[in-house]
Amino acid sequence: MRSPVPRFRDVERQAGSLPPMQCVPPCHDRQNTMWFVRDACGIVCAVITWLLVFFAEFVVLFVMLLPSKNLTYSLVNGTIFNSLAFLALASHFRAMCTDPGAVPKGNATKEYIESLQLKPGQVVYKCPKCCSIKPDRAHHCSVCKRCIRKMDHHCPWVNNCVGENNQKYFVLFTMYIALISLHALAMVVFHFLYCFEDDWTKCSSFSPPATVILLILLCFEGLLFLIFTSVMFGTQVHSICTDETGIERLKGEAPTWERTPCWEAMKLAFGGPLSLAWFSPFSDLSCRTNGSTNIPAPPQGEIIEEDVIEIPLQH
Repeated sequence: MRSPVPRFRDVERQAGSLPPMQCVPPCHDRQNTMWFVRDACGIVCAVITWLLVFFAEFVVLFVMLLPSKNLTYSLVNGTIFNSLAFLALASHFRAMCTDPGAVPKGNATKEYIESLQLKPGQVVYKCPKCCSIKPDRAHHCSVCKRCIRKMDHHCPWVNNCVGENNQKYFVLFTMYIALISLHALAMVVFHFLYCFEDDWTKCSSFSPPATVILLILLCFEGLLFLIFTSVMFGTQVHSICTDETGIERLKGEAPTWERTPCWEAMKLAFGGPLSLAWFSPFSDLSCRTNGSTNIPAPPQGEIIEEDVIEIPLQH
């Protein structure tokens, strides 16, 4: 049985090619292995993200909720805030440690191209940086050092590319961060009003100056993250609905693929029909089409030198 013929095009061609000895040898990537990008800037940004969430947790719990005299208010808001914060951090972890759709390195071999069963006269392209055959809509990430299928952008805050396999987790991360930011801002406003009406020494276990400084810092953090993550959430949903990644829109690439309708694209990105699993960072993506299946591991062989490979015509 013939395998589906993938479409290939050149999205980042560069003059010249790397000599074969400079290319990474073929590797057999497994989809169930842990993915982690060893980038110092990305790791620092990811740690800062977690620390900022923990700071918000500290202020919400120890400055506003625990000193409150209203037990119901503290329990309800504490449960909501901690649940959203947990989902935000879980989504961040999944977005960071999920393979975004990396094309196996060094699969630009004669044996691998023959295994694709391409049509005579069809042209495929090799990435000169990672020596891999580039599928349609794949772009090379200089940080991940891999070609990523349907790469939207590289986000240092999750220390990973946002691509075909982890876009759902990035969308959930931005959504939950926006929600906890909005919730924190609302609680700060109520706490300020409560403290103005009551004695400042009784509305918090910290001194009044420390309480004001902590609340102002939380307000600034919440407002900043609310704006940033809301914009990112909107752009990601727009990219999914229009079936056009951020890098494709930035480069102004004319679509050579058949656009997927908005609702079908949403189901594809979130792993199936609308359900609670859409909002869970613990559910895996199971809804895949032929155009987004994992590329098989390449057979062993020497990497070809040409960046442009044309399948010879049969005589």
